[in-house]
Amino acid sequence: MKALVYTNPNEVQLHDRPDPVLADGEVVLRIDAAGICGSDMHAYHGHDPRRKPGLVLGHEFAATVAQSATDRWRVGQRVTGNPLITCGHCEFCLQGRDNLCSNRTMVGMQRPGAFAQAMSIPGSCLIALPDSLSATAAALTEPAATALHAINLSMKSLVRPLPECRVLVLGGGAIGMLAALLLRHYGVDQLDVAEVHEGRRASLREHARCTTFDPRQTPAPESAFDYVIDAVGSVVTRKTAIAAVKPGGVVMHIGLQDWDSEIDMRRLTLAEITLLGTYTYSMADLKATVAALDRGVFGNLSWVLRRPLSQGAQAFDDLHNGRTASAKVVLEPEHA
Repeated sequence: MKALVYTNPNEVQLHDRPDPVLADGEVVLRIDAAGICGSDMHAYHGHDPRRKPGLVLGHEFAATVAQSATDRWRVGQRVTGNPLITCGHCEFCLQGRDNLCSNRTMVGMQRPGAFAQAMSIPGSCLIALPDSLSATAAALTEPAATALHAINLSMKSLVRPLPECRVLVLGGGAIGMLAALLLRHYGVDQLDVAEVHEGRRASLREHARCTTFDPRQTPAPESAFDYVIDAVGSVVTRKTAIAAVKPGGVVMHIGLQDWDSEIDMRRLTLAEITLLGTYTYSMADLKATVAALDRGVFGNLSWVLRRPLSQGAQAFDDLHNGRTASAKVVLEPEHA
């Protein structure tokens, strides 16, 4: 099969790889569409020691079951899935918080990912797709579920209902865009998004109907927002988030661009700011997101850029050099 392989920092190449071998309890998928995630770009830049050269990246996918060694799935079914492979028996799995599984592994990290014509995965990770949902839309399930999980978690900590809040999203990439679209669906009218890429700002204004600004030119106002989502996770955006939120407000930290940083703990304490971290989603979130995508909650998704897998190296390079305004590039393997 053809697979896009991370070979060196800032390099991916299309290689021939052996077809996946069907294991007990697993399925082999024919990949129909796979999205490039910010974490894939992080690995591409050589900044993720967990993802080493030689790995097939990709964990946002829509697929068709090609082989099955489980009674739960039959050949020909359309699916997406949870790239987190969980144990099912640790305290977090038993609580239904499988995203925090103590023994989790991940597709596109510890095992080959979805930037290929085929991929294997445990059947327990899969979610059926409705016939009405396109493969391109279904490939957005994973990042959209990340936004849904984070926003739903935040609402438990907000003093006032979400539609009453003034909200700031830092970063207009896929998570920022999907968060903005979901916030608008939830009734948020006062929505600002900080994004450095001019094309992405235009796309956000068009599709999420929000106010945008370039934080390099116009710093976010201090103590102005009830709720701030950091969809970047850099040293700068973490400091910006703490400064921009009102006393008593909520900061939701999603992005993981920088591993270390300092935050203003004095302001966090004296202003009674709630700082939340979030990691991925639960299976319940993924199922809810498939239904939301099918209902059109995230809009028509016309901002998503589709490319064949054979052009994957160029797609990574374009994202690296800021040559595309799209917040999401979806790669589509060619099948005979």
